[in-house]
Amino acid sequence: PIWAKKFTDAKVPIVGDDIKSQVGATITHRILAKLFQDRGVHLDRTLQLNVGGNMDFKNMLERDRLESKKISKTQSVTSQLDHDMGEGNVHIGPSDYVAWLDDRKWAYVRLEGRAFGDVPLSLEYKLEVWDSPNSAGVIIDALRCAKLALDRGIGGPLLSPSSYFMKSPPEQYSDETAHVRTEEFIAGKIER
Repeated sequence: PIWAKKFTDAKVPIVGDDIKSQVGATITHRILAKLFQDRGVHLDRTLQLNVGGNMDFKNMLERDRLESKKISKTQSVTSQLDHDMGEGNVHIGPSDYVAWLDDRKWAYVRLEGRAFGDVPLSLEYKLEVWDSPNSAGVIIDALRCAKLALDRGIGGPLLSPSSYFMKSPPEQYSDETAHVRTEEFIAGKIER
């Protein structure tokens, strides 16, 4: 709220915190968690373990730097659910640095739930991406939205683009709603 006010007062647009990659671990995890819910599967527990070889992962070897990243990723996924899974049932976060991976990131994700008749259902997948290019296009689109806002004289948090492009926006929308609202923002139909 303090920084939002500073940006608003200065008439400088700002787009969120902690970028969602084009197709990354958090966005796929988020969509699958929502799919479980939408299809009537009660999600009981989930985990996401990420390893990578770039400086982002090396910096997170300092565990105090890791905390905000874990919170951001966890809130991004759990915000899509209509129930609280309980802290002990959700583990999401950068896990380790592996130098030989270079700019590659490997994510291991598991979702466990109960389907019709209380029958257990689980889904596991591994995602491998080149980390920097996977975010580059998203960053460019976020900058384009900021430039549109600047040209329109709008300062402060851009709610729709923040929810679409970032893991920790001021307001968390479903991915579908965030996409529609970002398109409306680009078209000038809504201010933020």
